[in-house]
Amino acid sequence: MRLLFMAIVGIAIGFFISNCFPLMRVRMINVPTNPSGAELLAPGIVAKESDFYLRRLWGKPTEDLPFKQKYLLAFTVGYGQRFNIDAALKKFSSNFTIMLFHYDGVTTEWKEFEWSKQAIHVSVPKQTKWWYAKRFLHPDIVAPYDYIFIWDEDLDVEHFNAEEYIKLVRKHDLEISQPGLEPNNGLTWQMTKRRGDREVHKETEEKPGWCRDQHLPPCAAFVEIMAPVFSRKAWRCVWHLIQNDLVHGWGLDFALRKCVEPAHEKIGVVDAQWIVHKSVPSLGSQGQAMGGRAPWEGVREHCKYEWGLFQERLERAERA
Repeated sequence: MRLLFMAIVGIAIGFFISNCFPLMRVRMINVPTNPSGAELLAPGIVAKESDFYLRRLWGKPTEDLPFKQKYLLAFTVGYGQRFNIDAALKKFSSNFTIMLFHYDGVTTEWKEFEWSKQAIHVSVPKQTKWWYAKRFLHPDIVAPYDYIFIWDEDLDVEHFNAEEYIKLVRKHDLEISQPGLEPNNGLTWQMTKRRGDREVHKETEEKPGWCRDQHLPPCAAFVEIMAPVFSRKAWRCVWHLIQNDLVHGWGLDFALRKCVEPAHEKIGVVDAQWIVHKSVPSLGSQGQAMGGRAPWEGVREHCKYEWGLFQERLERAERA
């Protein structure tokens, strides 16, 4: 009888709480499954992700997307490089969503190219691709894409084919990659130098003293920030690594290894699909001339400052 009495009392108390505090019941149901901020919503209505697919203004939603692109290509561009971008896009198939970040504020003039009418244009004057990436390429927005290309505008892609590139990335299980660079005046690191005797390489020899560990940058686990390609999984981590107030990205390439494991096996350079970096300082020319120096010199000085600041933050965070 005592157990029966306790059961009846428990049921009564539960009924009282559920009727007097209905919000408590909702939170108990939704907190484990809903993202932060959506705890009050029924889980079935929560849309956790979005995309860049274009929708029609009529018809049924299920009829909007007869074809969904698998990959995203984002260029940060100025109108002066339009012909180079036009030539580059011929090497990317219809499987790519094209996104242009316009640092010079010029957008409508790009309509001279037929592909531009289907591209996504974002215009904010005098900003870098990492500023754009942090604000417009959130992982929950680009989640539909298997790979995300975040490229500079001054790349010669005559010897590059995007579909073949992705085949090699999949074959060699690369989470972060870049095309090999044809050796020229624009080559900075041996790791990114194209090798003519293989499809992909993941390590290299650098100048004496540069590599304390052959599995660490710049001898391995390293690509440059001019033409990186990220898997969906890797980008979700890299996006969080990008600092909101540091816009040039210097030093980011040395830290990308923190987003994949093991980094010296998951990061590599695709030699069989290669590019040429023209090293055109077009975005740098958007800076302000100081003390008689060219604008790009002031920008370069700020890049070095950001690199040091980023490294300090990494070291401080890892000590904490």
